[in-house]
Amino acid sequence: MPQSAPADATTDSPAFTAARLGSLVVRDFRNIAHSELSCAADGIVVVGENGHGKSNLIEAIAYLRLLRSQRGARDRDLIRFGAPAFHLAASLEGVAAHRVSAAVDKPGRKKITLDGGEPERLTDALDALPSVAFSPRDVDLVAGSPAERRRYVDITLALTSAPYLHALRVYRGALARRNAAIRDALKSGRRGRDATSAMAAWEPALAEHGAVLVDARRRWVATHGETFVAQCLAIGERGAPTLNYASAFAECGTVSEAREAIAGQLERQRDHDLRRGLTQAGPHRDDLALSLDGHDLRGVGSAGQQRTAAIVLRLLEAATHRDATGVIPVLLLDDPFAELDRRRTQRILALLDAMGAGQCVLCVPREDEIPAQFTRLARWQVRDGVFTPQVGT
Repeated sequence: MPQSAPADATTDSPAFTAARLGSLVVRDFRNIAHSELSCAADGIVVVGENGHGKSNLIEAIAYLRLLRSQRGARDRDLIRFGAPAFHLAASLEGVAAHRVSAAVDKPGRKKITLDGGEPERLTDALDALPSVAFSPRDVDLVAGSPAERRRYVDITLALTSAPYLHALRVYRGALARRNAAIRDALKSGRRGRDATSAMAAWEPALAEHGAVLVDARRRWVATHGETFVAQCLAIGERGAPTLNYASAFAECGTVSEAREAIAGQLERQRDHDLRRGLTQAGPHRDDLALSLDGHDLRGVGSAGQQRTAAIVLRLLEAATHRDATGVIPVLLLDDPFAELDRRRTQRILALLDAMGAGQCVLCVPREDEIPAQFTRLARWQVRDGVFTPQVGT
C-alpha cells in the first residue's frame, strides 16, 4: 500500500533503500511460455531481436507494480495463446514483501499473493515491486492525448500517496455514476428537475475527492517544475522547456477552494452535460502542459525533443517514488536510447546514476547497443520467448 512521504524527505536523504528483483518465474505471459530468470543486485542486460519477448519481460515485471498491464492491455489478453492462465512469481529485496505472485485466468479471475497470503484488498498489493519503465513508446506521454498524461500523473501519485489513491478511486466511481444518471435521463427522455437531481446526487463526492486530486497534482507540478526544466537542459535541450498544470482549478490554492470551485462548476454545467451526454467539468479533464519556448511540445517539438521530455517525466516518476517512500524503484529500460545520439544517451545515464544505486533491467536488440556503464551486468539472451543466461559475461 502506498505511504505518504515524510515531511522532510529530500533527495539527499541517507535513508533510501533499493528495491531489488531477486528471481522471476514467468509462465504463459504474452509469448513467454516458461522462463526463470535470476537478477544480480545491480541488474541484468537482456539481448534479443525485436519481437522475441524483451518488451513482454518488461511488462511482466511492471505488472508486479500496477497489477495490470503498463501498456493498457486487458488481463486476459496477456495470456499466451492457447493457455488457460498466466502466472508470475518473484522474490524481492528492499521492500515489504519477500515474495509476490500474480495469476489471471481466461474468465478474468485474478489472484495476488504476498509472502504466500492473499491481501485483504487488491490495492494492498499495489507497488509490491516498485519499478519505473522507460521505452521509446513513452513519446506518447508528450505527443499523445491528455489522457496519457493524466494516467501518468495518477499512477505516479496513487502509488506514493494513500490519500490520493483513495480519492482517485472514489472520484472515478462517482463520475461513472453521474455519467450513468445522464445516460438514463437521455434514454428515458427525462429533463428538468428529475434529471438534474439524479446528477446532483453524485456531485458532493466529485467535489470532495476531486479537490484532493487537484491539490496533489498542483503541488506535484509546483515541486517538480524546475527539475523538469533543469533535466531537459542537462540532457541537451537548447530551448526553454516548461511544465505546467493545465486545469480549470489550477489557481485554487487550497483543498477547500478546489472543492467549492468543482462543486460550483458541476452545478452550472448540468444542462450542458445533459446535452453533451457526459460530465464535462472536473479533474478528469486536466492535463500537463509541456511547452518549449512557449509553444506546445505536441505541435512544435521534434521527435528528439519529445523523447527528451518523456524521459525526464520518467525520471521525475522515479524520483517521486524514491522521495515519498524511501525506496528507489527498479529501472526497467526497454531499448530506451533508440534513436538518441550518444551525447544525449550519456547525459541521460548520468541523471540515472545521480538518482542512486538502484537495480536496472536493460533490454537491447544488439550487444553493441549496451552502454559502457551496463557492460558489467550479467547478460541474458532471448529468442522466441525463451530467456537463457550467457556464460562468461
